[in-house]
Amino acid sequence: MSIPNIIPFHKPYITDDEINEVVDSVKSGWWTIGPKTKKFEAEFNDYIGSNYSVSANSWTAAAHLALEAINLQEGDEVIVPAITFTATAEIICYFKAKPVIVDVQKDSFNISPVEIEKAITKKTKAIIPVHYAGLPCDMDEITDIANNYNLKIIEDAAHSLPATYKQKKIGTLSEITCFSFYATKTLATGEGGMLCTSNEEIANRASIMRMHGMNRDAWNRYTSQGSWYYEVIAPGYKYNFTDLQAALGLAQLKKVDLLYEMRKTISDLYDTAFNDNEYLITPHKQEDRESAIHLYPLRLNLNKIKINRGQFIEEMKNRGIVCSVHFIPLYRHPFYRDTFSLCHSDFPVSEKIYAEQVSLPIWPGMTDLQINYIIENVLDIIKLNAK
Repeated sequence: MSIPNIIPFHKPYITDDEINEVVDSVKSGWWTIGPKTKKFEAEFNDYIGSNYSVSANSWTAAAHLALEAINLQEGDEVIVPAITFTATAEIICYFKAKPVIVDVQKDSFNISPVEIEKAITKKTKAIIPVHYAGLPCDMDEITDIANNYNLKIIEDAAHSLPATYKQKKIGTLSEITCFSFYATKTLATGEGGMLCTSNEEIANRASIMRMHGMNRDAWNRYTSQGSWYYEVIAPGYKYNFTDLQAALGLAQLKKVDLLYEMRKTISDLYDTAFNDNEYLITPHKQEDRESAIHLYPLRLNLNKIKINRGQFIEEMKNRGIVCSVHFIPLYRHPFYRDTFSLCHSDFPVSEKIYAEQVSLPIWPGMTDLQINYIIENVLDIIKLNAK
């Protein structure tokens, strides 16, 4: 099969709906936080079924606001999984608190409840479970642990719109959940995030702190119903969402379920092609939860092939297919390794997963030709390099 041009790792699904919404925002004159931001927050809140939803300019900002709202202090500890993007841990460092990095489960790549409980000390303040690739963590077990030790949970749902756990949407299980709308995510606004919470005080605090700690944002000050007067109640941040982002969000929110079905179709085709192959391990499934299928993390059975993960990715690239790795474990980065004296050997499951894992392209709008080309080349590379 000939190469159908270069197949990127990701390509956003954009139609005239997004374009028209953005043009409308540009023409309206509301370019920063304004009516569309408020509308997007309300519609996202309704979709999730949360009590309150507060937008921010990134997942990082939303989760930073969440930690501020629970009053994280210098010297506190927050437990995070080894396999996640740096943002999950870096926000803890903003407070001069300590990210306590623990190993993950071998099948789901999600944080291990057993390892969480081992890591709890008198300084532990919170747990940030990451729903890896969109597959929800073992939230019943994690919630029980949090309740037993009086810990806060902030769910990292950057991958998990619209995932469900025991028929409940992610975003409704814990007091705080943070979503990402980065360009590659399942709802994309370029940059952006959302803090969903059941706690009105946390929502109010996050709303104030995302705008310099002012008790009125631009929308409240510059509408006909607003007032010019505001007060700064705390040294906050410049973390607000904008109506230009909200325009994309409103259009994307209407098709979140459609985009999920499109990713699921691709995932099912991959599964069918790879499930019974002794050289490959397909993504983990669990009957009591549905993944958002943000990623398709395929694992290579390195005991049965002659090449490593890096060589496999390079060969795919040579054939016009761009793959990725999710993620380089936190303890492998010089900052975390050196600051917290971490050793690879302390994370045996994460080490094994990291060596084996490769993320295949999986984005709405992929053609049958592209999907089949990827499948054909994965199988061909494996066949050529079988021991």
